[in-house]
Amino acid sequence: MDASINKHALTFGFISVFLTGLGMTIVSPVLPFLVKPYTSDPSSQTMAVTLLTSIYALSVFLAAPVLGALSDRYGRRPVMIISLIGSSLGYLIFGLGGALWILFLGRIIEGLTGGEISAIFAYFADITPSSDRTKYFGWLSAVVGAGTALGPIIGGVLATFGNSVPMYAGAVLTLLNALYGYFFMPESLEKSRRSSSISVKELNPFMQLSNVFSFKSVKWLLISGFLIWIPNGSLQAIFSQFSIDTFAWKPILIGLTFSLMGVLDIFSQALIMPRLLKFLPDKKIALLGMISEIIGYIFIAISAFTAFYPIFIIGMIFFGFGDSFFGPSFNGMLSKSVSSREQGRILGGSQSIQSLARVIGPIIGGQLYSIVSHTTPAIMGIILIGISAFVLSKKQRLIQKNLFF
Repeated sequence: MDASINKHALTFGFISVFLTGLGMTIVSPVLPFLVKPYTSDPSSQTMAVTLLTSIYALSVFLAAPVLGALSDRYGRRPVMIISLIGSSLGYLIFGLGGALWILFLGRIIEGLTGGEISAIFAYFADITPSSDRTKYFGWLSAVVGAGTALGPIIGGVLATFGNSVPMYAGAVLTLLNALYGYFFMPESLEKSRRSSSISVKELNPFMQLSNVFSFKSVKWLLISGFLIWIPNGSLQAIFSQFSIDTFAWKPILIGLTFSLMGVLDIFSQALIMPRLLKFLPDKKIALLGMISEIIGYIFIAISAFTAFYPIFIIGMIFFGFGDSFFGPSFNGMLSKSVSSREQGRILGGSQSIQSLARVIGPIIGGQLYSIVSHTTPAIMGIILIGISAFVLSKKQRLIQKNLFF
């Protein structure tokens, strides 16, 4: 680890992204139980659970580019601290409940402030040298993955003391991290490097996305990411149902497999990625990750036909490694494609596009799963990631040769 990088900055950043990952999944084990008192039948309960899951991703989609732009203008520190306080409030409201609309309000607040992950990535882009940036982005991705993987387990354990306890724990931890950041976190973006101004028009998330796509150096990179995130969001949404329908798995096995993804991510960032970065550029590592994910989807599709769970686990291992390769190398390419003044806006736009894909992916995947067959979401993954790899390979080459129209 670079001794010149502030230890408090690293600690605060890693805790923040862990809590962001945790916030995505800690509610999963208790969500049906929190919703049940406010719904009249199983059908409406399922709909409410699905909408509460989607509204979080939609809220992040709307907020990420805005928070990224604000961090470019006013600095990373205030945006990150205020966002953490907002997340704590969202947890508390969700835990208190009282009516279905209150649950939606809590999840919306938590999602809107959860978009501060764009400011966190921009913060690390500020404090790390370009040569080490992909490595640090890899560590961030691993910590997010660990939070996402541990969320269901932590939520399930805390729920034994009450269904709302996981929400209260999330509120306390997030607030404590905000206080830690307030007292110890240094600002990373000097005033001389900040955006000179920001207008109300620029805070429009759709305008921000339009601006992000106006950068020729990242337009096709973002399209490539969008194509890979759609099937990934679909897989995450149908994972539990697929496991139950195909292998009759119990919740404990589903939770352990989720945890396996987090372990693979940490193992990859600690041991594999540092070695790959010595020999391969970001783009080739991203393509390697895409190939690994395609192999994973092929095994998952085969497991649907054979109902042989070891094939499914092999597929998830390939998928997990592929995802751990693609994420940090993608963020590294994105960050290195723009100036320091644009880090928050570009990385925020990327997080927003990823969240949008995770709103669309589950809807498409769920429909394909229930109407066509259990294998079609995996087949969709093979096709879309194949297109994504082609786009990344060809279009980035054209950009480098200045032949891009």
